[in-house]
Amino acid sequence: MKIRAQVAYDGTDFVGFQRQPDDRGRTVQGELEAALSKVCGARCTVVGAGRTDAGVHATGQVVAFEVDWRHSLDVLQRALNATLPDDVAVCALAICEDDFHPRYSAKSRTYEYTAYVSAVRQPMLRRFAWHLERRPDLGAMNEAARLLVGAHDFAAFGSPPSGRPEESTVREVLRADWREADDCLRFTIEANAFLFRMVRRIVMALVRVGWHEYTPEIISDMLESKDAQRVKGLAPACGLCLVEVKY
Repeated sequence: MKIRAQVAYDGTDFVGFQRQPDDRGRTVQGELEAALSKVCGARCTVVGAGRTDAGVHATGQVVAFEVDWRHSLDVLQRALNATLPDDVAVCALAICEDDFHPRYSAKSRTYEYTAYVSAVRQPMLRRFAWHLERRPDLGAMNEAARLLVGAHDFAAFGSPPSGRPEESTVREVLRADWREADDCLRFTIEANAFLFRMVRRIVMALVRVGWHEYTPEIISDMLESKDAQRVKGLAPACGLCLVEVKY
């Protein structure tokens, strides 16, 4: 049977979601496949909706796999969670159609980025939020974020996940906004798909707008330039989380 699962993980100690051919470190895919092999007694391949980068978290990652399983899905979920390491959990399981693909069947993905403002770093937040020593202008950041909504060429903000330069870098952003919540600043962005490191470059550019190093209009200039050198730096991976995949 083919099964779809919602997975959550703390990405701090992973080199990313995707299994690496040179086995250079822990991956979420590798841990899931190892747990399935132990529980089901056979090797299987896990496919994910998003190839989250090293240090990036998820509460709404979606994966699919095929297994020969004769018990209930509740039993499978409990067995997997008893086998998986503490930084990975299977939140839900469901039988899906044979043609379901977590990545290609997705209509949109939503990421959330978390930052906090403090004169002194907060050790309890270090794994999940970017420490900002000075407060950015949320209004200016939202003014700039609105310029991201719609279909644009995001070549200035990222590269194709495949690594092939001929692949399109056009993506459609459905939502992009900042808000204050739980003493943190949270940026939510939803798009039909994302480029490699696209969200972290966008966050860095928007925070620079918030610090008045850039004007909000520079986002349009960056998009039009299609120049990867226009955006300087990446927001830290610790603040980024894949929260939802829609089908």
